[in-house]
Amino acid sequence: MNAQGVPMPGGRLTQEDRRLIAAWLKDGLGYAEIARRLGRPTSTISREVARNSGHSGYRAEEASRVTGERARRRKPPPRATPVVESGYGRDPEAVRAFETDFAEMMVATGLPRMTARVLSCLAVSDDGVLSAAELARRLQVSPASISNAVAYLETQAMLRRERDGRRERYVIDEEMPQRVWAESLRANQEWARIARRGAEVFGVATPAGARMDDLSRFHARINEVMLDDRVAVYAGDALTVLAALLHARRALSVSALASALGWSEERVSGALRVVEKHPHIAGPVTVVFGGSEYRAVPLVERLTAAQLAGLS
Repeated sequence: MNAQGVPMPGGRLTQEDRRLIAAWLKDGLGYAEIARRLGRPTSTISREVARNSGHSGYRAEEASRVTGERARRRKPPPRATPVVESGYGRDPEAVRAFETDFAEMMVATGLPRMTARVLSCLAVSDDGVLSAAELARRLQVSPASISNAVAYLETQAMLRRERDGRRERYVIDEEMPQRVWAESLRANQEWARIARRGAEVFGVATPAGARMDDLSRFHARINEVMLDDRVAVYAGDALTVLAALLHARRALSVSALASALGWSEERVSGALRVVEKHPHIAGPVTVVFGGSEYRAVPLVERLTAAQLAGLS
């Protein structure tokens, strides 16, 4: 909606949205909570219920029928079909169905619906880069809805912005998991810090202080576990670096690897550290550092003398 309360184009409630509204109203949820779950303004929900409620309350089927009649009377221009990438011999319908299922999974895990739809749309695009206008066209929603969803995703480090001339584009790249992991670590550290302060303010001998102390210890433990398991985030990078070194068949510096892979030097260094500290990831291959370069070599100690002789 704009400042005058006039509905913005696009983003109309679907029959599934109305079914959910009816179910959540029966569960006693308020308009604000329903709006949050659907990724809509609260005013959209209140107007929908007010316009389509009768003696028996709000009914999804009746609301869809009445809304359809209003739409036919207005005779709006036909809306564009969502754009679905169909390259690589893919079935467009299968891609569209997966994008929907992917978004629904994220909604079920707590992400607002519009935010989940934006993230899913970006994730299934091959280059992971779309502008606000492209997202609005694909999802058939208003630019304002896209802006709100992008702002949330940016705070969670799930995407980044880049400029293409006067256009702003939103990007999901290969470093997104590492950024999300780092942001989760930072958030847990903040939880532990502020809860620890609360324990000191209230005193751990009081109920409130004990609760804050438990909360601080809980998040501190989560942080420790995440720090111990961060190798999982970089395991894919480590294998990629190993594959690059094996394919090159020669020693390469960090900068040469970064240039060849299109990564930052920090990312390459992180992957190499994982290979060094967690050799089980590399399996029968290891990385040898000499001077300023790295090369991948087989772990021949896994082979017996007879096996080595048979391979010579």
